[in-house]
Amino acid sequence: MSERLQPGDTAPAFTLPDADGKDVSLADYRGRKVIVYFYPAALTPGCTKQACDFTDNLDVLADAGYDVIGVSPDKPEKLAKFREKEDLKVTLVGDPDKETLTAYGAFGEKKLYGKTVTGVIRSTVVVDEEGKVERALYNVKATGHVAKIIKDLGI
Repeated sequence: MSERLQPGDTAPAFTLPDADGKDVSLADYRGRKVIVYFYPAALTPGCTKQACDFTDNLDVLADAGYDVIGVSPDKPEKLAKFREKEDLKVTLVGDPDKETLTAYGAFGEKKLYGKTVTGVIRSTVVVDEEGKVERALYNVKATGHVAKIIKDLGI
């Protein structure tokens, strides 16, 4: 079981391929606030709803100084299909080795329909301009989560 991050922790560095196979690093966002959200799989109903919610609110978040990166264990080809099919504007990166998911505490044991399974824990980590964890939310709901983040951040 990976350790969950706490406010004040240094956000683990990562470099992962995006939907076009280009590397995206957390370091690229230094000086900006970043919402890094972790979801189980592209092209599934809950993950689609969540990605569409982030896309629909991207301008609001950007105007408040936040960028958004979605991380899943999917390969770039699947992320590209997801982006095209749903017309997504958020940056999607793939972590097939689950190293970043694990470093962020977003991979491990979870309950699924009453059973304990190992998998991606739907999570959101808000990283400040200095690369520190501002908020770390685990076991979030796919629906209504973006509205809650906007409210919690006072946007």
